[in-house]
Amino acid sequence: MESIMVIVAGVVALAIGIILGKLIFAKNTQIKIQEAEEKASRIVEEGRVSAENLKKDRLLEAKEKFLQLKSEHEKEVMQRNQKISESENRIKQKEQGLNQKNEQLQKQVTENEAIKENLARQIELVNIKRTELEKHQEEHIRRLEKVAGLTAEEARNQLVESLKEEARSQALSHIQEIIEDAKTKANKEAKKIIIQSIQRTAAEQTIENAITVFNLESDEIKGQIIGREGRNIRAIEAATGVDLIVDDTPEAIVLSSFDPLRREIARLSLQRLVQDGRIHPARIEEVVEKTKRQLEEQVMEIGERTVIEMGIHGLHKELVRMVGKMRFRSSYGQNLLMHSKETANLCAVMAAELGLNPKLAKRAGLLHDIGKVPDEESELSHALLGAKLAEKYGEHPAIVNAIGAHHDEMEMSYVISPIVQACDAISGARPGARREIMQSYLQRIKDLENLAMNYDGVEKAYAIQAGRELRVIVESEKVTDNDADRLSFEIANKIQNDMQYPGQIKVTVIRERRAVNVAR
Repeated sequence: MESIMVIVAGVVALAIGIILGKLIFAKNTQIKIQEAEEKASRIVEEGRVSAENLKKDRLLEAKEKFLQLKSEHEKEVMQRNQKISESENRIKQKEQGLNQKNEQLQKQVTENEAIKENLARQIELVNIKRTELEKHQEEHIRRLEKVAGLTAEEARNQLVESLKEEARSQALSHIQEIIEDAKTKANKEAKKIIIQSIQRTAAEQTIENAITVFNLESDEIKGQIIGREGRNIRAIEAATGVDLIVDDTPEAIVLSSFDPLRREIARLSLQRLVQDGRIHPARIEEVVEKTKRQLEEQVMEIGERTVIEMGIHGLHKELVRMVGKMRFRSSYGQNLLMHSKETANLCAVMAAELGLNPKLAKRAGLLHDIGKVPDEESELSHALLGAKLAEKYGEHPAIVNAIGAHHDEMEMSYVISPIVQACDAISGARPGARREIMQSYLQRIKDLENLAMNYDGVEKAYAIQAGRELRVIVESEKVTDNDADRLSFEIANKIQNDMQYPGQIKVTVIRERRAVNVAR
């Protein structure tokens, strides 16, 4: 029982404690709610106050921004008004200027009308005076015709003729000056190119040969070569076309001919006959024919070697053979092949200096004299014949023209033609290139002097410097200074058109007047 009471008492006490705890917790909760409500009311109040302050600040900022925008707008309006006023002022000034110009134009129109009226009156006066002047001039011409005994047409013709003569004299003088000036300017570059071309090309001295000396081991062989009653030597001469001169020269026979190819055939044939020992007419003819065939092969080899050396390709076999034949031809003692090779090298250098095709120019230079070695005789000149052969064997038209025109026998139509002509003249006219035959040299000198003596007023004429200069002395009473200029020009043209000569010839006309008195 007591234990039950104790338990009940404990339960009661526990229940009372729980109830008291709940009461205390409810009271605390109420207190916290009140505190929270107070705190919330304070926060609301503070938010309201801060919101009112923020509202006031925003209103102030908006008001300041409005005032600022308003002031800027007013400023822009003032600037626009100012610009408008300035534009109006400028327009007013332009209107005033236009009004002034309009007034000036009106004044000018009025003045021009007055000037026109004045000019019309002056023109009428001038026409009247012109009519009177024409009448006076006609009267004056009639009086002059009576006094001079000439009509106006005759006097005009005489005046025109005198003016023509004076103009012709002055024109010749000016032409001479222009030619000299052009030569001075053009020759600078031309001399440079020519000198460079000559310096780059090797040259040889020319020795004129018309004979070949055939050496023998002993003089006993001379008798075998002559043969019984001279039949062997006659057979050799008939087969080769070469004269054999057997004289007292020890151990030597002279082969004489102007054809180097024939001399070479005779020399080789004699060499074989002497080595063989059998010398009789039938054997001579056989050896000569065999030598001709072998020499023909040698000619072909020389031509092929030459074109390979010169770097020329695609040449027709006949042209190659003609190039080889040039080895056995000469002109005034100058070997034709060496002259052609020298001309080809000069052409290549000069064409390269002028920016042209050097290979084409070299080919034309090598072939320019092939007309001198034809297989058959022709009435054509060697230049025209060479052009015909080059065209026949398919050479370029520029090469054909250069060959045919290098002696002015064909019109030059390609740029390399004058180059080939100039290089041919350089190779032929340089010192040591040729040995001219004395008779033709003397004849050329004589022709030069006679050509100058055919002109009126020429007293003496002298060809000096180996025919490179012609000095003409004229009579001062018959030839004036202007006539001397004209005479020099005409003689130079006459020489250029009528004569053939290497290089160039300078014509100098000398007019000298002497006044001589003796003091006693």
